[in-house]
Amino acid sequence: MSKKKLIGIIGACIVVVIVVIVIITHPPGSRLTPSPTGTYTLRVAAGDAHTVGLKSDGTVIAVGDNHYRQCNVGNWTDIVQVAAGGGHSVARKADGTVVAVGWNEYGQCDVGGWTGIVAVAAGGAQTVGLKTDGTVVAIGFDNNGECDVASWTGVTHIAAGGNTLGGRSNGRVVAAGWNYYGQCEVSGWTDIIQVASGRDHTVGVRSDGTVVAVGWNEYRQCDVNGWDLN
Repeated sequence: MSKKKLIGIIGACIVVVIVVIVIITHPPGSRLTPSPTGTYTLRVAAGDAHTVGLKSDGTVIAVGDNHYRQCNVGNWTDIVQVAAGGGHSVARKADGTVVAVGWNEYGQCDVGGWTGIVAVAAGGAQTVGLKTDGTVVAIGFDNNGECDVASWTGVTHIAAGGNTLGGRSNGRVVAAGWNYYGQCEVSGWTDIIQVASGRDHTVGVRSDGTVVAVGWNEYRQCDVNGWDLN
């Protein structure tokens, strides 16, 4: 089995799609209070076989598979957001720095130098950060271009799964990574206010509450044309 396909399979183990919705004006120091748009900081996250929770005092708890020490978060403090990947846990601190622990075969936990981060997302084997200036950083498995985000600008929210997604302030979406099923073909999407990444499919919510999806559809996971979330 090729390494490229192997990572695609690893992404399948992320049972709960990790969705990060952070408006760029949401200050890093605001912990659990809503932004002016009513959006709350993400407080729980689920990875392959572990669950991470953010407490009201800024500490973190985790339970589940700990083979890669992905649940060793007991010493984390001043946390304002958590994310969980295939075998690693990530958290954003109030000062805009990031901590990560767990599976690090591809360097996905090497985020010690990150600053000015307003949102984080964790995919199967990559970690993604949204900066205050609307640019994006990413580290980890990159064989399919999952971390090729250096040129992204104007991004207001991010997501990571089998691929990496960025929602822009103009309602457009950019995507990088595994595209075997066309899950990165989102350039035609407009008016998007939220994105989510599964293993092999991508989902977006429009400002009018309708939903779009693209990618692997064997189980009809992309059949959302009739959805209205209002």
